Amino acid sequence: MTKDEMIAIMAEKSGINKRQATEALTAFMDGVTKHLKKGERVSFAGFGTFAVSKRKARTGRNPQTGAAIQIPACKVPVFRAGKNLKEAIRK
Repeated sequence: MTKDEMIAIMAEKSGINKRQATEALTAFMDGVTKHLKKGERVSFAGFGTFAVSKRKARTGRNPQTGAAIQIPACKVPVFRAGKNLKEAIRK
């Protein structure tokens, strides 16, 4: 599903126009991003939780040359599905 497809679904289901649905989706994504940047978790009961995970520095391999390279530590966003979402997918 693309962002445009999600906007169309949001507009249809909520009875608003596509411009308003675009603004709502953008506000949602901006809000989640803002809180994740602060290191906070964003939870939606039954749907899931967005969080930030820290990866340690590690040694990797260049697939072309096989040479060892150092991969720096970093933060990555993660999503953990909630109970209701997991059950809906399993059906």
